[in-house]
Amino acid sequence: MYMSGRHQEGLAHLLYGINEGGGFVALTGEVGTGKTTICHCLLQDLPKHVDIAMILNPKMNALELLATICDELSIDYNTSQPSLKNLVDALNQYLLIAHAKGRRTVLLIDEAQNLSMEVLEQIRLLTNLETSKSKLLQIILVGQPELQWLLRKQELRQLNQRITARYHLLPLSLTETREYIRHRLYVCNGDTELFKATAIKKVYQYSSGIPRIINILCDRALLGAYAHNARVITPSIIDAAARETLAPFRGSRSRKILQLTLLLVSCVAFGLFYFKDLDRWVRLASTIEPVKQLSEPSVVMAVAKNVPPVETSPPIAVVAIQPAKAAEKFDAWLVNPDLTLSEGIENALKVWGQSPPDSGRADCNSLQKLNFSCVSGSATWKDLMSMRRPVILEFTSTDQSKRYLLMTGIKQGQAIFQHGREVSFPVADVLRYWNGRYLIIWHSSLPNVQAIYPGQTSDDVLWLRQQLTTNDAVDEQVSDPRFFDSGLLKRVKAFQLQHHLTEDGIAGTRTLFYLDNLTSSSNSPRLIIAD
Repeated sequence: MYMSGRHQEGLAHLLYGINEGGGFVALTGEVGTGKTTICHCLLQDLPKHVDIAMILNPKMNALELLATICDELSIDYNTSQPSLKNLVDALNQYLLIAHAKGRRTVLLIDEAQNLSMEVLEQIRLLTNLETSKSKLLQIILVGQPELQWLLRKQELRQLNQRITARYHLLPLSLTETREYIRHRLYVCNGDTELFKATAIKKVYQYSSGIPRIINILCDRALLGAYAHNARVITPSIIDAAARETLAPFRGSRSRKILQLTLLLVSCVAFGLFYFKDLDRWVRLASTIEPVKQLSEPSVVMAVAKNVPPVETSPPIAVVAIQPAKAAEKFDAWLVNPDLTLSEGIENALKVWGQSPPDSGRADCNSLQKLNFSCVSGSATWKDLMSMRRPVILEFTSTDQSKRYLLMTGIKQGQAIFQHGREVSFPVADVLRYWNGRYLIIWHSSLPNVQAIYPGQTSDDVLWLRQQLTTNDAVDEQVSDPRFFDSGLLKRVKAFQLQHHLTEDGIAGTRTLFYLDNLTSSSNSPRLIIAD
């Protein structure tokens, strides 16, 4: 994600509100400036001691809001006969227990400009849940600029006074727009100079720096450039993209005034011309007589008598253009019911030079007999590139069924898959249907080890130290290198933090895979990435 200085400030305000506690925090901004995206970044950066209830659709009454908060925090309540009192009591009980455990609870409401006065008053009352020293619930309101006007109402002055931090998220500047576009191109391994500087200025003029509109314009511009086989994005391509994607140019007041002026001048000119040659028009009208009516009742043909025919150009010959043969579309290809997880695992085994299990159906349980492990989870495209392993991707096809494909490489913007034969599709199409889930089969250097725990003494712990030393170059002097001590625990946690793994200090399957992935021999299959 590209975090401009403004987005960083907005996120800092939210983190401040969470860490300091007490009162409300308000984040506002125009539509498409990235408020919800900042909220999702906040979820990734939450301190470990914070529990959060996130409300994305606040169009509800006070009772429904309280029930939703309880659902988000997994608070038990009487669902058959919920009441405001019962819900508040259940919430208060939960907050007191969480506070006693040293945990902080946060309520984040997106699209808060849609909250009714009744609900806002109920939210204000929730801040009365407190101990003698601190508030039990921190509330963050995120919304469009209308939220600012809503909070200024006389009826909400008590709530407005309790807002301890406010931030209004502005659109990107021209410089930030340029950096944002180049950042997106860099992340997808593209040419950062693909958009000409003049084209970026056009993008900024049309979008006014709003990221959502920048995305729409640039996406359509890339499609237009592809259609015309253009190598760079020019201002004319941006103009065409704007005509196709944006509402009629809102342009400016000056353009509207210019259009009205031109219309007025045209009317005056036509009037002068008409009245100057009025006699000639009358004489010409007398030479015209109606002829038979055509199929449309309102259309009447007229022909002039004794008027010489107007010379016309020869008719233009119509040339039939044969459409090019359509390439195989990725979404249509995903409909294939043979794209099962079992088939993907079998293809992965072939890449390792292994035959499928004798039992027939290949799955993670049958792989254990072959000393293979399954490493699965959710990841970003960038994470997959860093793993550099053949990977089975999970897709959601157009009919909402799951499909699985083994990806073995990426070349010139094409993702290469193995399915009986080698097939390739544009990475952009693949990303449109990939749901973020993956599975990698891995032959561990420690085939009989599922995890290495603190306090354990074994040769596996020695191997773990050696692998970590290859990564962090730390060569500890310990009395017993086969013992999993507190120093090794810190190193494992640091490694897990570095690779976005769960920081539990236990070297489980995923941690072992990442360690082995950094130091494994060249005999292990690798994801082929070429320009």
